[in-house]
Amino acid sequence: MITAGIDCGAKNTKTVILKDGKIIGKGMVLTGFEQAEAVKASLEMALKDARVDFKEVKHIGGTGSGAKSIREADIKVNDIKAMAAAANYFFPSSRTVADVGAEEGRAAKFDEKGNVIDFAINEKCAAGAGAFIESMARALETPLTEMGKLALASDNPIAMNAQCTIFAESEVVGLIHAKTEKKDISRAIHDAMASRIVSMIRRIGVNPDIVMIGGVAYNPAFKAALLRELGLDKICVPEQPEYGTAVGAAVVAAKE
Repeated sequence: MITAGIDCGAKNTKTVILKDGKIIGKGMVLTGFEQAEAVKASLEMALKDARVDFKEVKHIGGTGSGAKSIREADIKVNDIKAMAAAANYFFPSSRTVADVGAEEGRAAKFDEKGNVIDFAINEKCAAGAGAFIESMARALETPLTEMGKLALASDNPIAMNAQCTIFAESEVVGLIHAKTEKKDISRAIHDAMASRIVSMIRRIGVNPDIVMIGGVAYNPAFKAALLRELGLDKICVPEQPEYGTAVGAAVVAAKE
């Protein structure tokens, strides 16, 4: 059976095609203002990558902040359910997943079948999402792609007390004026963001084999900060973590 999962997010719209439980196609485009057009474009890209016709797709699961714009979906999948299904798909032994994207951070605990037991969402403040690092990179006048490298070069932990992006920017400016090295400031930024995500994970319970999905999973400094905060040796990350919830939506569509 062939199913598709479409995740229409704030920044990107991703589509995954599954055939008998195996990923055979992917597509991703910028969401922009026309969400429905982004959905159509990412789906067409994924179908082309999978070399299958739209008529061959049995079910389509839709998820994400723009799920209402996914007219092609016959099954709407809750974001939390999608991320848990994705973590269970990639790492069956896992029981906890953190999804950190551009605008939101979430964590969920689930059972051996991928059913959600508990969850926590950080949706009211960008300090727990990728947008936080982007804002801080601008304050540091440093390319976003360099932020992780800078943080990893630091062995001098500095506490950041601000829990809001606006106040954090002021704190960063203060550190700059105090002649604090950029690498130490970058580490403090990553540590502060990791602290927000870890607080959610601890609320639902820390379990071994924690999975991380979402675009921020590409940032090695953020993963290192999470490991320090959690006191763990590893975090499980799939090969292309930004497609996580799209995979989850396709998995749920296949089940339901």
